[in-house]
Amino acid sequence: MKATQDDRDSSRLDNDGVLVVDWEGPDDPQNPKNWSTKKKWGATLIVSAFTFISPVSSSMMAPASEQIAGEFGITNSSVIALLTSVFVAAYAFGPLLLGPLSELFGRSRVLQLANLWYLAWNLGCGFAQNEGQLIAFRFLAGLGGSAPLSIGGGVLGDLWRPTERGQAIALYSLAPLLGPVIGPTCGAWIAERSTWRWVFWSTTIVDAFIQCLGLIFLKETFPPILLERKAVRIRKGMDPEKGEFREVRTVFDGADRQWKTIVKKALVRPFVLFAREPIVQLLGIYMAFIYGTLYLFLTTIPAIFQNTYGQPVGIAGLNYFALGVGLTGASQINARMLDRIYKYFSARNGGIGKPEYRLPSMVPGSFLLPMGLLITGWTARADVHWIAPDIGIALVGAGTILNFQSIQTYVIDTFTLHAASALAAVTFLRSLAGFGFPLFAPAMYNALGYGKGDTILACFAIAVGIPSPFLLWKYGERIRNASRYARRSAAAHQLEQPPAKPQ
Repeated sequence: MKATQDDRDSSRLDNDGVLVVDWEGPDDPQNPKNWSTKKKWGATLIVSAFTFISPVSSSMMAPASEQIAGEFGITNSSVIALLTSVFVAAYAFGPLLLGPLSELFGRSRVLQLANLWYLAWNLGCGFAQNEGQLIAFRFLAGLGGSAPLSIGGGVLGDLWRPTERGQAIALYSLAPLLGPVIGPTCGAWIAERSTWRWVFWSTTIVDAFIQCLGLIFLKETFPPILLERKAVRIRKGMDPEKGEFREVRTVFDGADRQWKTIVKKALVRPFVLFAREPIVQLLGIYMAFIYGTLYLFLTTIPAIFQNTYGQPVGIAGLNYFALGVGLTGASQINARMLDRIYKYFSARNGGIGKPEYRLPSMVPGSFLLPMGLLITGWTARADVHWIAPDIGIALVGAGTILNFQSIQTYVIDTFTLHAASALAAVTFLRSLAGFGFPLFAPAMYNALGYGKGDTILACFAIAVGIPSPFLLWKYGERIRNASRYARRSAAAHQLEQPPAKPQ
């Protein structure tokens, strides 16, 4: 494609003879934030679908694990648990590489290639002939399936302005939590009516359909990549004999454009954010606890309803819907409130928004989570009706999604330009917890029982979760102002505000 006159008109020449490429004003249709609502929601739905199908795979084989253990002769309970949780272990490491790569090569390209990697290895799981192959294939599939957990948030940060992105992030945040709820329910019936191999083949078929939609409808959204393409068109259209400009680079480029420097900065960015950013550390620890608790619940729900209430495998799997009701119900309410709350506080602050305006919905979530843990733990007894622990499980789901959505939007608003790397840093801890919590759960509940075990978790939720939104509300801006990455994203954030309407 040749450079157009508009391409050059939207650029500016600095004093060193360098042409700096930028958007064609605040209404530039090439800027993803100015895409039509239909196009933005199409991209959001596809990213959320990617984010949904991978966690379905992470937990769908849990009800079939005993069937797999019988076929492969596995007797060690830790190895049986590892078959499920090793997929989540890969979630910890994949985003550390894939998140930065998306900031080098583009969101869409990395996201879709990673999904193809996941699809291939997930298909291979269905053909595994021993436990070693299955564990290895599960880990490799998890690496590819981890991409949407960090890159998806970056896509939404590219597409939606702060006053608009609440509903989009509510949908995106629900996907990785609802996936592990639906997965075991479907897996239980597949394991009961067919072979465990169809657990993997069925998810592969669904993912292939999503991949086809992604290839058609998911376009590149990362502004530095889009402007770099624009700069390439200008360079190709230049007459080398005239020497019009000494250099052409985008508004996002620094003076040092050596490839090694760019790659080095991108790949170490998640580690730098995790090591130096108190916001990432605090929210990462709390999100790790929440995610670990979710996966702990996913592995203990069958034990509660099969052993305590004597329900068959398929019926016991239906209790996962209690978690789904809590997740979906609270998510739908919060989706309508996130942007309203943000606009309300922004209006009170002279029309200037802050990431801290995402925190109010975290407050009820930090109370609902320990309440649900206590109710579930102390009512999971044969002399108490099964609906009681289901109510507690639903409250855990509600508390989980409210916290997740607040944290995700807060991180994206704070580190918009480097949202993928910031989410990769947060995802690292949470995925390690999702891997580790189910491994110690059987020993903890066998020693303490459900009541005391869940009380310990509830106390941690109270100690860490309840003060967090209040502390961030009071000190969050001060912490952000001390952050180089947050300041840079804030500058880009101001440029992305919608233009003022004429009076």
